[in-house]
Amino acid sequence: MTLFLILIGIVILLCVWLNHISARIGVPTLLAFIVLGIIFGNNGLIPVHFDDYQAAANVCTVALIFIMFFGGFGTRWETARQVSVEAGLLASAGVVLTAGFIGMFCHWALGWSWTEGLLMGSVVGSTDAASVFSILRSRKLGLKNNTAPLLEVESGSNDPFSYMLTMVMLAVYQGTASAGSICLMLLLQIFAGALCGWLIGRGAVWVFSRMKHQSSDFLSLFVLGTAVLSYALPDLIGGNGYLSAYLAGIIMGNADLRCKRSLVAFFDGLTGLMQVLIFFLLGLLARPAMMHKVILPALAIFAFMLLVARPAAVNAVLTFCRRRKGYVLRQQCLISFVGLRGAASIVFAIMAMGGIPGEFADRLFNIVFCIVLLSISIQGTLIPLVAGKLDMTDENEDVMKTFNDYNENSGMQFGRIKITDTSRWNGKLISELGLPENILIALVLRDGQKILPRGGTRLEAGDKVVVITRSFDDEQTYLEEHTIRPGSSWNGRMLKDYEHPEKGIVVMVRRGGRDFIPNGNTEIQVGDVLVICQTEPEQADMKG
Repeated sequence: MTLFLILIGIVILLCVWLNHISARIGVPTLLAFIVLGIIFGNNGLIPVHFDDYQAAANVCTVALIFIMFFGGFGTRWETARQVSVEAGLLASAGVVLTAGFIGMFCHWALGWSWTEGLLMGSVVGSTDAASVFSILRSRKLGLKNNTAPLLEVESGSNDPFSYMLTMVMLAVYQGTASAGSICLMLLLQIFAGALCGWLIGRGAVWVFSRMKHQSSDFLSLFVLGTAVLSYALPDLIGGNGYLSAYLAGIIMGNADLRCKRSLVAFFDGLTGLMQVLIFFLLGLLARPAMMHKVILPALAIFAFMLLVARPAAVNAVLTFCRRRKGYVLRQQCLISFVGLRGAASIVFAIMAMGGIPGEFADRLFNIVFCIVLLSISIQGTLIPLVAGKLDMTDENEDVMKTFNDYNENSGMQFGRIKITDTSRWNGKLISELGLPENILIALVLRDGQKILPRGGTRLEAGDKVVVITRSFDDEQTYLEEHTIRPGSSWNGRMLKDYEHPEKGIVVMVRRGGRDFIPNGNTEIQVGDVLVICQTEPEQADMKG
């Protein structure tokens, strides 16, 4: 048990380190977790024997529930509504067309049976929401013409359709399907899944609104339970649990809930953990020694999917929608290119392995492994470059508007200034202050009254002026507290005599339960708590 815990600790630390390295060299982080899984895999440098595909399928199913739920919960419907029709068609008809094209290629070019080819197309037919979200957010990639919300909604909602196609093709492969049973399965999957998702989402919002005194931690647990229930109930009656989880996530994420930003942050972290788990399991299950047998068909399917199948499906759907929206060719090219394959394809491949013969099961899994590896490493790395080359980036577009943790004033910060008798602003009109750019007086508090300021408003001693400016967020800049002890060299000295750039700047003093902003003549006393703004040495050296 102790050795197992040590191994887990080492894996977690390696994940953090690989995340740092991949971010520095511009490679998608998820690729690093696949590599880590291979290192610890059956044939890796530190072999950990694991070949229980059923256990892996169960774990990945649970992980995909949270990925799908957060795909809906994090979607800002106010922004996504404008492209919902196009995204819905790409998520449904686009997946069917992509799977069909790949099936034809596998049959005619690779000599596979129709059933094998269409099963492969179904497994890799959907794009990976988590990978797309991760790249758009981490690169802060602002895209023109509502492309970002279109990609988000499409990639978040197309996994249920890929799942349905996979289940249908498995039934066909096993010889248990008929035209009637397939139609009944699809109708039950879609309508039962959609109805359960809507009912569970609305019911959860109703219960949530009456949980007045719960902390954000318990609210997170409530939403977590809702996500699990939104999958399990429809799955019990034959509905599409992934579709239900996605719809329930959209309804809850766009309701007026308390602590919404903390909930989004919680599920963002949970989804990241689930991605790590899925990709690490993929690496564990992979057989690098067998890759030489599947690398050529995997390369062929990947190239066909990237250059023909996905572009043809996107072009067919968006050409149909062109009368509604002006989808130009370069935008269609970018949407086609961003169709990453990832977690969902892995989960569906592992699910399929339980219902097909061993030889084809191994071949299917290993080919999907190569396709996902190629997609994340090549497509994921090149998305910013391709977007730039196609002139689809827009610095004025904020990709964060696509997500529910976006706040219209998130880039702004309020501050308060008290006007004293000796203040330079005392007695002056606001128009005479000569305020710097990006600073605005938003409110004047005077004798308990709130005054909306104008250029002709005159400030008086005793006024409290509320200013607004752009917030600053930098990981290398932070605040640190320092308590003055008896015998400290700070004791009795004025702040102006002790300020040195390498030691930081004292921005606030906490004395006797009162906080105040000091100036150079502030005398430091025993018991003072100094709040110091500091910058990491390497950042300071860069500035110097």
